[in-house]
Amino acid sequence: MKLTAIASILAGAALTLPAVAQDRTDWPSSLSISTGSQGGAYFVWGSGLATMIGETLDLGTSVEVTGGPVQNVVLVEVGETLLGFTTMGPAQEVMAGESELMPGMEAANLRALFPMYQTPLQAVVLADSGISSIEDLEGRRVNMGPASGTSATYWQRYFDSAGMEINASFAGASDGAGQLGDGLIDAFVYAAGLPTGAFSQLAIENDVTFLPLSDENISAFTSAVPTMQRFTIPAGTYNGQDVDVPSVAMWNFAIANAAMPESLAYEITKLVLENNPRMRQIHASAVETLSENWEKNTFMPFHPGAVRYFEEIGITIPAELR
Repeated sequence: MKLTAIASILAGAALTLPAVAQDRTDWPSSLSISTGSQGGAYFVWGSGLATMIGETLDLGTSVEVTGGPVQNVVLVEVGETLLGFTTMGPAQEVMAGESELMPGMEAANLRALFPMYQTPLQAVVLADSGISSIEDLEGRRVNMGPASGTSATYWQRYFDSAGMEINASFAGASDGAGQLGDGLIDAFVYAAGLPTGAFSQLAIENDVTFLPLSDENISAFTSAVPTMQRFTIPAGTYNGQDVDVPSVAMWNFAIANAAMPESLAYEITKLVLENNPRMRQIHASAVETLSENWEKNTFMPFHPGAVRYFEEIGITIPAELR
C-alpha cells in the first residue's frame, strides 16, 4: 500500500539546496520509501523526508506502509523500492542469509546511506493492570507490533530465551496502542524511535506505566541479539513518565538498493545530513542523525553516492565498507 507523503512540516528551518544541478538522466521518474506502520517513527520520518525530496530535488516521492525493518531490507534488496529504513539487526541477518523472508539467500544489493537514530524496545501497560515487570507478562495478552517487524522479531527472541510464554498478537503502532487503551490486551511491546507517536497519544489518554528492563533482562537481550546495546528512555519522554526507563536499543540506517543512481544517493544523503534542524522538526529522534554516527554501521557497504558525500566533509569510509 502506497500513500502519498502528506506530512506538513513546520516552517522555520531553511533547506540546504544542491549547489550544482546533477545529471538526472538516470534518475527514476518517482521514488518510494519503505517505512513502517502508521503511528510509528518510520512512517513519520518517511513522510517528512518524502516532502523534503520533493521540494528540493523535484522528485515525486511517496511512502510505503510496511511491516518495518525486516520487510524493508527485503524490499530494498530485490529492488521493489530503492530507499528504505532498517535497524541494523535485520540488515545484518539478511546479508548473512538468515532472514525469515529470504532464508538461505545472502543479500548483495543493500547499501547504507546515512545514520538515523537508535530504536529502543518499549513496553507499556495500563497503570492499574498490576503488571510491574517484564516477567509479569508471562501468560498475558501482548501485542508485539507488526508480524515479522523489528519489535515482534526481537521481543519474541527475548521471550523464547527467557522461557516465557505469552499470548501474542500483532498490529501496527496505532492499532496496538488503541487495543491497550480499550483493554483488549494486557501489554503493548514495541520498537521505535523516541518519542513514538502512538505511545505519546496513549499516555495522554490513559494512565500508563512503561516497564523497565532489569539488568537480567538487558543481559538476556544483548546475549540473544548482539546488535543491541543498553539504552535509557529519558524521564519526560511521555506524559506521566517521571523517571528514566532502562531498556536496550539498536541503530537505524537509511538504506538504498545498489542500483540507485550515485548522484541521487549523494543528494539524498547530503539533504538529510545538512538539514538537521528540519529533520528534528519531522521527528525528535533526528537529534542523532549526524554524519559522525556513520561509524555505527560496521558491516554494510555504503553506497558510492554516500561515500562521496562523507569524503567531501572529511570523513574517510574504510575500504571494507565501500
